[in-house]
Amino acid sequence: MAYNFAEELRWRGMIHDIMPGTEELLQDEVVTGYIGFDPTADSLHIGSMVQIILLMHLQRAGHRPVALVGGATGMIGDPSGKSAERNLLTQDILDKNIAGVKSVLSRFIDFEKGEDATRAVLVNNYDWMKDFSLIDFARDIGKHLTVNYMMAKESVKKRVSGEGDGMSFTEFTYQLFQGYDYLHLYENMGCKLQIGGSDQWGNITTGTELIRRKAGGKAYALTTPLVTKADGTKFGKTESGNIWLDADKTSVYKFYQFWITATDEDAVNWIKIFTFLDQETCDALIEEHAKDPGYRSLQKRLAEEVTVMVHGRDAYETAVEASKILFSKKVSPEQWNKMDSATLLEVFDGVPQTTISKEAIATPVDMVTFCADVTKFLPSNSEVRRALKENSLSVNKNKVADDKMISTADIIAGNMILLQRGKKNYFLVIVE
Repeated sequence: MAYNFAEELRWRGMIHDIMPGTEELLQDEVVTGYIGFDPTADSLHIGSMVQIILLMHLQRAGHRPVALVGGATGMIGDPSGKSAERNLLTQDILDKNIAGVKSVLSRFIDFEKGEDATRAVLVNNYDWMKDFSLIDFARDIGKHLTVNYMMAKESVKKRVSGEGDGMSFTEFTYQLFQGYDYLHLYENMGCKLQIGGSDQWGNITTGTELIRRKAGGKAYALTTPLVTKADGTKFGKTESGNIWLDADKTSVYKFYQFWITATDEDAVNWIKIFTFLDQETCDALIEEHAKDPGYRSLQKRLAEEVTVMVHGRDAYETAVEASKILFSKKVSPEQWNKMDSATLLEVFDGVPQTTISKEAIATPVDMVTFCADVTKFLPSNSEVRRALKENSLSVNKNKVADDKMISTADIIAGNMILLQRGKKNYFLVIVE
């Protein structure tokens, strides 16, 4: 093996439960292991990054990763960690979501190249469930596991004992469906390992038990801790919602900001979980950060590693430039030229703005007229003159004097002019 998969996960704090014999299996042979992805949306957010990284680790360690998209189980909804039943998805929405999830996974895991024995595989459980009748499923699968066994699962016990509104038969059968997935992959692809979050242990072990009872085989399980934030809030969510892995859902700037603003405690954990930096490098970064926490070297490296992995080096550098602009006292034309309007709108999210026509500044306009009459940035001509006298007015982050004339040459990022009074009073002018 390229490296010890379980040992690698252990120092990174990424093992919650591991079935006896799993580590030995991973050292003795090339193992096919799978992780399931629930197509509840047409993309994946950073809550799925741990599972993606686990598949990447599995392949790097010399094993064969299988990413399973739950086209069939997505129609039911996993009850694990839930207190209420999820709304069922229509086939059209499910198809759209599956295509989106496949697209995201393909950016991280190569399903085309590599040795046959370790080449990643993408499967959809709808392909083997679509023709399985209820009668056949009940006869061939349901009879192998008792209701007592299924009721003992933690995810089931919580729901039937009064947490939430109970559990429908549909959700109750979910663990059987997931267990059958494992059995199918075991029999058809030689899959001996399923990996998931710690809330999946019950579903995964249902699969290992089904393999034991129906196929007379031995299969294994490994789960990871659920990632949390030090302040107790849910990982991967901000006030504005989920942090997605697609730039059209979460801008690269916002994605970068999520990691760069991590607390010291979170950064210490996340640098191990969400990057492929080795132990020596991680330990050195943590030690360096402890000497000067104010410099935030750990957060900077974390944000770099994750943003480059998800969005690429160019997008990362644009996000860094955008962050610099927000805190810089002066910004050069070259820096502005690197920015696009979408990124700047993210940087100055919540800043008051107005829209003017390009014709309004086709002929240069003096600062007093521009700030008071054209844009209404300041309430009166006298207020503009006072700001100019105080040397507190800036255009595109550069201080201006009373002889400054505004023209189309001041447009940045294709259609914007940024006005500023003092340090924090920004105003964005959209030029159409």
